[in-house]
Amino acid sequence: MKEAGKLVAKVFETVEPLIRPGISTYEINEIAERVIYEGGGSCPCKGYYDYPAGTCVSVNETLIHGIPSKKIKLQDGDIVSLDVVACLKGYCADATRTFMVGTCKDNVKEIVKVCKDAFYEGIKQAKPGNRVGDISAAIQHYVESHGYNVARDFTGHGIGKSMHEDPAVPNYGIAGTGPVLQKGMALAIEPMILEGRKDTRILGDGWTVKSKDGKLTCHYENTIIITDEGCEIITLTEGEKLN
Repeated sequence: MKEAGKLVAKVFETVEPLIRPGISTYEINEIAERVIYEGGGSCPCKGYYDYPAGTCVSVNETLIHGIPSKKIKLQDGDIVSLDVVACLKGYCADATRTFMVGTCKDNVKEIVKVCKDAFYEGIKQAKPGNRVGDISAAIQHYVESHGYNVARDFTGHGIGKSMHEDPAVPNYGIAGTGPVLQKGMALAIEPMILEGRKDTRILGDGWTVKSKDGKLTCHYENTIIITDEGCEIITLTEGEKLN
């Protein structure tokens, strides 16, 4: 799983310098897929319930599951989330980064920061003996204390030989509830937050999830492994490890 995590991180390292006005979400996906395939991995998203691409590329009010398209080109001030799952030697890793495009307004910078920080607040509770609800409650409290909402219809999840495994890890909940965390468990923790109401809608393509009120959204995710005293993040880039 750590090898798969490094491959996911390599996707972000490769894509980030190319995020600029004018690039299409189709091109972003093509680059990501190429990195995964050249690294000996596979893209379990591709063909999953007929999903057509190896990654999800979601812009602005699109929360998750944005289908890459030549018609969707990034513009100055946008944010774009890239959700990547790579499978290598039979094991999966899953992570998402939201990138800012060109010069962004303060409210855009703020939602990106809060979403990322919510992940780190959540994993403070990711240690043996705690429960899934401890992670969920920590994320919810942090996000809502900053004036945003968490998505209610989509969750983080366990991960391993398959990209989606038990347990579900919601971004809201009650501390002290849910499955007990144990050493060796692998989880994809992924705050999905909305600038406006928590309501979402799915487009007619059956995949694309947007905020119902058209306001900004953000998504941040890493795969973690529960260790003796806490957790290890296995999908960080080399630059992120240094920060």
